[in-house]
Amino acid sequence: MAPAESAAAGGVSAALWRAALIDDGKNTIASQLVERLREAIVSGQLEAGAKINLHRAREIFSVSLSPLREALARLIPDGLVIFEDNRGYRVAPVSLADLREITRLREEFEALALRQAIANAPAEWEGEVMRTLHRLNRAERNPADSATLERWEALHREFHLSLLAGCGMPLLLGFCRTLLNLNDRYRRSFLVRTSGDRNVSMEHSEIAQGAVARDADFACERLREHIHRTGSNLADHLADRVAP
Repeated sequence: MAPAESAAAGGVSAALWRAALIDDGKNTIASQLVERLREAIVSGQLEAGAKINLHRAREIFSVSLSPLREALARLIPDGLVIFEDNRGYRVAPVSLADLREITRLREEFEALALRQAIANAPAEWEGEVMRTLHRLNRAERNPADSATLERWEALHREFHLSLLAGCGMPLLLGFCRTLLNLNDRYRRSFLVRTSGDRNVSMEHSEIAQGAVARDADFACERLREHIHRTGSNLADHLADRVAP
């Protein structure tokens, strides 16, 4: 990669960014940039704390500053980008304290959303939960193949959101989506080094089976345990790699 590209994109290839700029008639340039920027940050291709040079990015990717600024601004509420007066845009930093807070909030919010979904969701919700579980459990997760990790992450997110989708509380769902994005930044760094430290597919299956059986206490407890165990393992794994 040319030095200018590396400095502007924090290690993300120009090809990756340019792929986001193709207008397929369904999304604006800014919307496509949002998704590619989110993936680049969550996957670690844009390093935590890195400054984003708008002018170099604009030149490299042949876009105006307007959609670039719009895309970055839309990632601020997600906690992935920060804006500092007189310093501009920067990838949000990571820390163990941040990870622990994310884990605690996920335990509380996702358990609440799942309990509401079990109580209120229609029968079609049960089929969607099992469909996403099946797709996830069949997906390959190879640390040596980034494409499999990216696909597994997408399916994993789809599964967790399907569990919560029937809660009927849009604000709560929005909080859960944001927390998943933030949590994924930490888990992705773990997945590139290991294929997993436990039978995660079994944990997912137990949560799903409890949910579709409408056993709220069982499903929510399994979900809390799953999130807490993941958070603890990530904190142990990252203890000597990120700030306290």
